[in-house]
Formats: sequence, C-alpha cells, structure tokens
Amino acid sequence: MRSSLLLISLLLSSTAVAQQASTNAGDAPPPGAQADAAAKEKDKGKDDDTAKATAEETAQPVKRSISFRGRTLTYTATPGTLTIRNDDGEAVGSMFYTAYTMPSTNGRPRPVTFLFNGGPGSSTMWLHMGSFGPMKVDASIPETISGPPFRVSSNQDTLLDKSDLVFLDAMTTGLSRPVGKGKPEDFFGVDKDLDAFTRAIQRYLTKYGRWNSPKFIIGESYGTLRAAGLSNTLADKGVQLNGIVLVSTVLNFADFGGDQVFINFLPTYATDAWYHGRVAHNGTLDSFAEQARAFATGPYAAALQKGRAISDEEKRSVANQMAALTGLSADYILRANLRVDPERFRRELLRDRRQIIGRIDSRYLGTEADQVGSDPTYDPQASAITGGFTGAINDYLFRDLGYKTPLTYRINNYGGIGGKWEFTHKSSQGNQPIADTSVDLADAMRQNPRMKLFMVNGYYDLATPFMGADYEVGHMAIEPSVAANITYAYYPAGHMMYIDPASSRQLKSDLDRFYDSAM
Repeated sequence: MRSSLLLISLLLSSTAVAQQASTNAGDAPPPGAQADAAAKEKDKGKDDDTAKATAEETAQPVKRSISFRGRTLTYTATPGTLTIRNDDGEAVGSMFYTAYTMPSTNGRPRPVTFLFNGGPGSSTMWLHMGSFGPMKVDASIPETISGPPFRVSSNQDTLLDKSDLVFLDAMTTGLSRPVGKGKPEDFFGVDKDLDAFTRAIQRYLTKYGRWNSPKFIIGESYGTLRAAGLSNTLADKGVQLNGIVLVSTVLNFADFGGDQVFINFLPTYATDAWYHGRVAHNGTLDSFAEQARAFATGPYAAALQKGRAISDEEKRSVANQMAALTGLSADYILRANLRVDPERFRRELLRDRRQIIGRIDSRYLGTEADQVGSDPTYDPQASAITGGFTGAINDYLFRDLGYKTPLTYRINNYGGIGGKWEFTHKSSQGNQPIADTSVDLADAMRQNPRMKLFMVNGYYDLATPFMGADYEVGHMAIEPSVAANITYAYYPAGHMMYIDPASSRQLKSDLDRFYDSAM
C-alpha cells in the first residue's frame, strides 16, 4: 500500500504539491479532490470557465526590455494560444503559451526552447516565473516568501540571451483548455499528453516560421517523462532536436516500486542529513554524495536483495552504516527493516527538534501538530512559495503584459491525477503497462546521434532523487559513443534548484556551455 502511495506521490509536480500544502493534505490530493475535479471537468458545458475557451488563436505581443549583466536585452513577450487539431482537422484544444523572442544578430536563426512543468496536472507557472524567463519571483531564501506585494524582478540568469523561450501550459492547466469536440479526458494520459504537445510544438514552428531554428526542450519533473517521449514523437514528425534538458528527472514509473526505490533515495537522505548537520564528514558535499552512492549500490543493495536470508549480523552492520550516512538511528532503521521511505524520512530526521523537512526541497522546515506521526501532513517548501508564484503569474500576465482573456489561470488540475490519468504508453519498442519513456529517448538518441542531453538534479530533492535519474539514464540501451552526448550536473538545492541564487548562477553557466555544444 505504501509503495502505491509513494508512486502517486512521486508523480506529482511541485505545482500539485504546492496546492496540497494550501489544504494541509500532505502528499496526496485532499480527500475527494480527484472526484470533485473529475466531476467539474466531466461536462465542460457546465464548466463556466472552460465554456469560454475558443478555438480562435490569440497572440498579444508587447515589447519589453531588461538590464542583463551590464547590457540591455530588448525582446518581445507574446502570450497567446495555439489550436490543437485532430487528424480530421477539427479543433480539440487550445494550448496557452508565453513566448519571449529577440531578433537575430548574426543572420542565422536563433534557437527556440520549449519549456514545461509536469504533474501530471501542473501548469508551467514554476519554470515561467522561477527559472529561465526574463522576469523572476524572488524565492531566494529557503523560508516563506514575504506577503504581497511579491518581488518580481529582471532575471540575471535568464536563457533569453541564448535562445528564444516558449513556456507551454499542459492542457486543462494555466489557460489551456479543450475546445470544440475536445474533452478533458482526451488529454489525460501519457500518450494523449504527448500527442497534444507534439501538435502544439509543430503548430508554433509553422505559425512563427521556426522550422529551421535550432530546437531545444526543457522539462521538469513529470515534464522530463514528457520531454523524453517528445524526443521520439517529434522525430516521427520530422522535428529534429538539438538538445534536451531534464530537470529533476523521472522517466520510468516502475523504478519507484520495490527495493530499487530505497536504493535510489538513500543518497538523497545522506545529502539532506549533511545539510541539516546530522552527520559528520570532513570532505565536500559532492564527495559525501559519492560515498552514499557507493554504499547504496554496494552493501545496501546487496542486503536488500537477500530479503529474509540476510543474517542478523549483516543487517546490524548495514543499519549502522546507513545511520552514519543518513542521521537516522540504527534502531529506527532496523525497525523499518532497512527500508525507510521518503515521507517517513522527512518526519524522522529532525523529530528531536520538533521539525519536518520539505519534500520538493528539504532545506525548508516546518512543524506538526503532534510529534508522534509517521508521515508529514504537508510540504513546507510548497507552503512557503505557492502564494508568491500564484500572485506573481496572475499579476504579470494580466496586469504587466495586459493579456486579455475571460479564463482563469489554473496553477494545476487534479482531474489528471489518479484514476483519470492513463499511465500506459505505446513506446517506440512496444506497449507498456506503465510508462517508461527512457526507451523512447534512447531510440531518439540512437537515430539522432548529434542530439545532446543534459541531466540537471538537486541534492536536496525528495521527490525525484538524483541517483534515480542516474539509474534511469544509466540503464538506457545506447552505445558509449551516444552516451558521450549526456552530461550531468548536481546542485546544492532542491527539485527547483533554479530558485536558489548560487545554483541558478551555476545552472545558467552550465546551460550556456550545453547550448554551445549542441549547436
């Protein structure tokens, strides 16, 4: 039962978790939330907001400029919609985007990057207002953002100097809505979602004449599973990508079940314990993380594989080693049968301080009503930043950019979570009962050996652990010559490492090098 709950928990993006925090519901939607959302979306004619959506494409460009590292970036910001049509040419969806474009200065087409968050069921508010766009919410301190007015300022780590940017909201989130014959359930599934994004990206390339531009994709969380799948579905449509950036990766849902999940999470427990001063180590964070990796894939993995056959002596030895790395007591680890899931770790690590740690970013701290529970009831990181980001995206789109629409911006939609979302996947190698788009990504990289892949992960991420990303990509069936196109980076921050100032600066520098190598 806990494995099933853990799987659902890991599928939720930072947006979904943030919404949960506002309801104090923990790492699953509030009781009845899925049913309520599904009922609201079942008949879009009864949804006053969705009923106002139209298949007519909009584009409302405005000129803007920011001071950027000693110079001025002058750009066009264009919020608008792209109409998704089925194979019969009928409009079924209207996908909202905000594009940032600049004129070329060298006579060659500028790169264009498509960005999205995940969920499934998340808008792209987080990447749009927190990462690489020209304007950024100040969430620089791992504490609750001060109340309104929220601070939004020019982003000194924007990617706009390197590439045009197109932030896309998944269908039924943000301002994206079904239209015409389209219904919400037409988009609730791995393959349905991939089809919608594929058609939207094709439409943008055609509408704005960008077919000959270098093309990149940046996906976060469930958006990494989407990005990996898009590498193949776009290739099938003749869209050749120069590069893909996966931020806080999950490609294979099956990896979050069985003993592998505990192996993947253990190094993150270690780095969390390091941050909160629960372990002793004289080296660097990177070296400590590597030590934890070696233990997780060596003695710890071997111990778990033995099951009940493990001797009491070996079990105690492994528990003691694990305690030295994670800050938990050996007694607690033994009582958990060497298997401590992420939610229990969040509650246990600082129990003696009467504190819990964040899921999306374990640097954030919170408290609970009692000190005896096994799981946290909310995510302190989500509670700390949701209000700031929600206020900022609404103020920015509707006041600053002046975008006109009768719709309400949805930061997420629980209608796509749980029983409504189809996790099956028709991969490039056959049908899968549970999606694993690493297969599609490997296929795309084999067929396009020039495409580069950049893996971006935070050490303090208890949603998508950094070693889980290493594991998934490390098991792709590609030759060493193709694997040489993959680079990795790890940052002393959480799932959204781009909100941490030092990590954001380093990420910007790393991305600049990545873009140069991919073009």
